[in-house]
Amino acid sequence: MSRHHPQNLETVWIEDLPEEAVPAVEAAFERACRSVALFLNEETDTWRVEGVREEGTKEDDLTAALALASLTTGLDLTPQRAPVESEGWLARTAQSFPEQAIGGRVVIRPTHLPDRKLWSRTVLKLDAGIAFGSGEHASTQGCLMALEGVARRMKGLPKDRLRMLDLGAGSGILAMAAASALHRRVLATDIEPWSVRVANQNAAMNGLKTLVHSILADGWKNPAVSKGSYDLVFANILARPLCAMAGDMARHLRPGGTAILAGLLGKQANWVLAAHRRGGLVLERRLNIGPWTTLVLRKPG
Repeated sequence: MSRHHPQNLETVWIEDLPEEAVPAVEAAFERACRSVALFLNEETDTWRVEGVREEGTKEDDLTAALALASLTTGLDLTPQRAPVESEGWLARTAQSFPEQAIGGRVVIRPTHLPDRKLWSRTVLKLDAGIAFGSGEHASTQGCLMALEGVARRMKGLPKDRLRMLDLGAGSGILAMAAASALHRRVLATDIEPWSVRVANQNAAMNGLKTLVHSILADGWKNPAVSKGSYDLVFANILARPLCAMAGDMARHLRPGGTAILAGLLGKQANWVLAAHRRGGLVLERRLNIGPWTTLVLRKPG
């Protein structure tokens, strides 16, 4: 990026959204924005969806996607906009993305920091410009912490038996952590083509290209995902889609398999848990980080 001719960036956002409207608005913003973030207003129990993009980029795509989202949600989804100086945005992004030690095993290191060897932890590198899945959110942290105990149990499984899946992988951080911990292949999926590219690039950057394979897929609907059964599945998404996919999760987990579910608030945990209990899954562990909850579920057998 030229120092003398920085790209003009803008922030677009819609706030005061009910939770059920968040997936549609997030998907619409992902059509035009280089990064999309979700923020919960705990006082009003409403959400703000915010994206950063080059000014005016894919305006027609954004308008059409928001029009469709308005029809499906019944809401007036008119975004607000504000300019942001690109070099300042990148500098603030780098500054606000420090190296993070999560749990007892993983360190997430942004690429703007120098490499240094850590013998006691697995280091996973991510670009500071990639907001989604950077490890800063409590849901991602909860999944990584849950993985530690699950990985210890799964290390004894035969190499040709262990199958792992990351639904809604974003940057691929959870898939990379599982591949590093267990030295087995992980299938990662996302509904956004940009996220799929980023996840594969991150895997290559971390020396995990042969172990992490990211594909474009909408949950369990892709035959490449639904044709198999799994010993470990991550699903760090939102409460409503987690509930909607509970039956598929139960069907595709192997006996003894584990599902790590996140992206839900503590007050939503019992709702998500009930949907999965109907499929025969049992609660093994619950991790609470601030208002966010991660559920570790297991299929008996």
